[in-house]
Amino acid sequence: MSSEHGTPAAELGEFLKARRAALSPAAVGLPETGSARRVPGLRREEVAQLAVMSVDYYTRLEQGRLQASASILAVLARALRLDEDQQAYMYRLAGKTPAKRRRQRAQRVTPSMRRLLDQLTEAPAMVLGRRLDIVAWNAGAAALYTDFARYADAERNYVRLLFVDPVMRELHADWENAARTAAATLRMEAARYPDDPQLASLVGELSVRDADFRTWWATHQVTSTSNATKHYRHPLVGELHLDCDTWVSPEDPDQRILILTAAPDTPSHDALKILTSWNTPANHL
Repeated sequence: MSSEHGTPAAELGEFLKARRAALSPAAVGLPETGSARRVPGLRREEVAQLAVMSVDYYTRLEQGRLQASASILAVLARALRLDEDQQAYMYRLAGKTPAKRRRQRAQRVTPSMRRLLDQLTEAPAMVLGRRLDIVAWNAGAAALYTDFARYADAERNYVRLLFVDPVMRELHADWENAARTAAATLRMEAARYPDDPQLASLVGELSVRDADFRTWWATHQVTSTSNATKHYRHPLVGELHLDCDTWVSPEDPDQRILILTAAPDTPSHDALKILTSWNTPANHL
């Protein structure tokens, strides 16, 4: 049964509805579909996907039929791009106190890890942090993949680039397998950090922008695979079949170094040697 108009739950629902109506898809990084919208702003299902919750659950919140928890409010605040005053108002309507979140320090590699990356002159290598953010990389990784420095910090995420960047998508000869594995690895990250709002925001964005990600995420497949063979189709040197090995950093368990190599006396080894010999500058962190 719906709550009576004027109750805090109903007022919260009206507030959520108003904020949803005030946001365009472009404002939250979603592509315009071109189809006519019956209501202004975002659709309920788009907000639900951005907030990583079911459409039914979000609908009941808007209708004032549910009491929202503090953790749900935190996710909605990010999905609806609320400023500080709007967040305070939303929490007050819900009768909740916003949790004091510890600010996550930006991840940086140690000087010794930086030296290791730079000394791997014939092997592309990068350091992945929380949420599979790309924390650092060497010249070989820039030559193989792309110049990661051209992305904003918030966009420099391995899974995100794999799904939304055409260059990264085209590079992977077996894109579907690579993307499925990346989504399953991100699932493991979500289990480790269930209250990470940045991870929830990333999952929400990809769920709306990519139908494959949305489908694979819903299957709850997980993996922690650290060794694999990756297949690339590079525009300059052609096909590459590279062994990928991953190790957890001894200084920071949230960082892992990924190194790509090719077996000696193979076409991939020769092609990789040519690619890395050009020594593309790495604008690394």
